[in-house]
Amino acid sequence: MTNKSNIVKGKATPRGAYPYIKRAGDFLFVSGTSSRLPDNTIAGANKIDEMGTIFLDIKEQTRAVLNNIKDTLAAEGATLADVVDVGSFLVNMNDFGGYNQVYGEFFSKETGPARTTVAVHQLPHPHLVVEIKVTAFKPIIK
Repeated sequence: MTNKSNIVKGKATPRGAYPYIKRAGDFLFVSGTSSRLPDNTIAGANKIDEMGTIFLDIKEQTRAVLNNIKDTLAAEGATLADVVDVGSFLVNMNDFGGYNQVYGEFFSKETGPARTTVAVHQLPHPHLVVEIKVTAFKPIIK
């Protein structure tokens, strides 16, 4: 097995002792990924109203998460088409509709991966509303 913990250019660094991606034979395991940006701000958490309330945009966060995963897979020569399983974590299941809509921009129900979506109490930052981890199948070319 090999760890690919190199920094993916233009992405935030991991916040713990884990790699972005780990290869085990022909499988790639992408760690839970958020919409955190390289400067540690959060995509989808940048709209503040006149009262100081932060609007957490599930669609923008989901799109950013899936693009982060796409870039991480590319570091191993894989694409979203290689993804076989998705685990999604939502802080609020009322966000499921927006999350599901954006998810459908990246995957189709006919050819996409298996998926499990669960609600969680919280994620590592109070402005995160979605985290996604994936498993991909990408044979090593010899």
